[in-house]
Amino acid sequence: MSSDGGVDRGLLSPVWAGTEVAEVTDDDAWLRAMLEAEVCLARAQARLGVVPGPAAAAIAEAARPDRFHATDLARRARDAGNPVVPLVEDLRTAAGEAGSWVHHGATSQDILDTASMLVAARAREVILGDLDRVLAALARLAARHRDTPMAGRTLGQQAVPVTFGLKAAGWLVGCQDARDRLAEARLPVQLGGAAGTMAGYGERALDLLSLFAAETGLAEPVLPWHALRAPVTGLACALAGVTGALGKLAADVILLAQSEVGEVAEPAAPGRGGSSAMAHKRNPVLATMIRSAALRAPAQAGILLAALAAEHERPAGSWHSEWEPLRECLRLAGGAAATAAELAEGLEVFPERMRRNLDHLLGVLHEHGEDPGIGSAPALVDRALRHHRREGA
Repeated sequence: MSSDGGVDRGLLSPVWAGTEVAEVTDDDAWLRAMLEAEVCLARAQARLGVVPGPAAAAIAEAARPDRFHATDLARRARDAGNPVVPLVEDLRTAAGEAGSWVHHGATSQDILDTASMLVAARAREVILGDLDRVLAALARLAARHRDTPMAGRTLGQQAVPVTFGLKAAGWLVGCQDARDRLAEARLPVQLGGAAGTMAGYGERALDLLSLFAAETGLAEPVLPWHALRAPVTGLACALAGVTGALGKLAADVILLAQSEVGEVAEPAAPGRGGSSAMAHKRNPVLATMIRSAALRAPAQAGILLAALAAEHERPAGSWHSEWEPLRECLRLAGGAAATAAELAEGLEVFPERMRRNLDHLLGVLHEHGEDPGIGSAPALVDRALRHHRREGA
């Protein structure tokens, strides 16, 4: 076993291994988010006078992440089914006399759901930043190759002429739309207490909900969403949409980079694309990793969609099934976005090879008396670029 206790570092998922999104979604990040949720709750309660101000300050002081150990909490979580229970025990001990005010009126799901939204918010910022790099690079490719002719392909066969700028514009619009959906996904706090009635907070419950949202920087929900899982599924579907849009780019690059086609190539780097058995190969490893994420994310999102059918006021099992798939959706989308940024920014384009392949197609078309040209491809590129500029404003 490794010195870090066998922690998942992405050995079998290189698309996100070592990326920024891996750091903001690891076990320590979730631990910090749970502690932050407890501190924000205490501070919001103190603002209402529900918790003494000195007690909230003591809780904040006690909630230093270096006092808690994720591996220990994970093992102890087996006794309660979630990590919040042992965390609250340790936080109460660390807070001393103020410990009785820790987790006041809350339930475990309030803290873990809020922590998941905090983690998601931080991961989303990373993902959106990398998507912006992807979009900028694709816009440059579309503009530069607005009029670069190439063979269009339908059902795997050469069809009629298009331009590489139009292909890049398609990638651009798909990724722009996916980015917009992710940016719009609503990430609310969770606060309902034992059965979603907020009974532990008396007449000031709704005021507390607003203050708790303000303390965390998350959205304020209409109702506690213990068994109303749309925030999670909305986020998961947006993340799967991101990996799918990036997967389209990757799939096209893989096909265009084939030896027999040779119209694009991934950016070169020392050691990249090597084969353990065939020294002559330069494999499209960036696109391969992105495509792997695009194929996996929908399955993870599917688990979260299944959890929508949550029973009564708080579900058993379906909520618990969400945690790892949600993290994996964040990791896959984040890893794919970071990898796609590198791919798009350094993509090599070979117009002369495109022309050579197109000449064969044109010869076939002329034999059949056809000469469709590139149609409105350049105008469509211009339209896509205007759309990108409006959306990015």
